[in-house]
Amino acid sequence: MSKVKANDMVRVHYTGKLTNGEVFDSSLEREPLEVKLGEGSLIPGFEKGLVDMSVNEKKTITIPKEEAYGEIRKELFQSVPKTELPENIEPSVGMGLVARGQDGSERQLRVAEVNEDSIVVDANHPLAGQDLVFDLEVVEIK
Repeated sequence: MSKVKANDMVRVHYTGKLTNGEVFDSSLEREPLEVKLGEGSLIPGFEKGLVDMSVNEKKTITIPKEEAYGEIRKELFQSVPKTELPENIEPSVGMGLVARGQDGSERQLRVAEVNEDSIVVDANHPLAGQDLVFDLEVVEIK
């Protein structure tokens, strides 16, 4: 029986959870994730967890934050004057915002703090600083 190895194309069902059991993402209600290993499109711990699995094999892995989205980086917090926000936005902690760069690129931000004249935005990945738990099931190795 073949096993997942580096550079394989795989289809996998997964459920991602925080260590407290809260589910943050799952493929169970949609098509399995199809991805080629080794291309850097998965967090390192997820990819490592798939290696040596067989088709229809299920397992649960815990990925330390260093192999997931890393530590929370303080330099990714920035104060923004409220005058720079669109007029129709009433910022609140946890609200998602999108910043557009001069080159047209977009960056996802989260409001971390609301002050009288400014807000503090956080550009860290929402799962940064967290160990993650994934239930995996390999559906196909191509």
